[in-house]
Amino acid sequence: MSAKEAKKNSIIESALKLFSQNGFYNTTIPDIAKSMKMSVGNMYNYFSSKEELAKYAIKYSTNIIAKELREVNNMEISSKEKLFVFTHKYFENVKKSPEIVEYFLRVYLSNREVFAQGCEGFLCVGDFVTEVMILLDEGAQNKEFREQDFFPAFGMFMGALGGFAFLSGENVLEKDLLEYSDAIADNIYRALKHEEA
Repeated sequence: MSAKEAKKNSIIESALKLFSQNGFYNTTIPDIAKSMKMSVGNMYNYFSSKEELAKYAIKYSTNIIAKELREVNNMEISSKEKLFVFTHKYFENVKKSPEIVEYFLRVYLSNREVFAQGCEGFLCVGDFVTEVMILLDEGAQNKEFREQDFFPAFGMFMGALGGFAFLSGENVLEKDLLEYSDAIADNIYRALKHEEA
């Protein structure tokens, strides 16, 4: 990774934190520059606008999770086990970098107009969606999961993970997030499983 790439990534990481804490519209380029101890002019050498930075940030954050799911998909274990391993890894990410999920929930889903140009549909989260598709398809092919349309399965899968990440962020859970991991994975598995499994 070049020095410029590394700098770009650290700007994205700072922006993720500020966007998820303060919201997209309440965060300015000068705020992000200040958190990086950079000049505003220098910030524009990396990103031409706040909107461009927001788009890079959603790609960056979902690609981290996509990479983890790709590693799980490549494991020689059953689809059910993959589901449990990924749920655990997802929640570990939520604990380690809560801003990643917060950004997705509070900025990406709430300010769709910011992403209308260049991030339509799944364009900016495609790598992650592809890995979920692979997980669900493989599970259906080996008869562990039932055959169903992608969107209901994807919605149920991400609804459970995203919803629980949200509850964790709101500090309403009685136990540590990771203590719920197996129970959540089991609920997802029961919703996906093949009748004969």
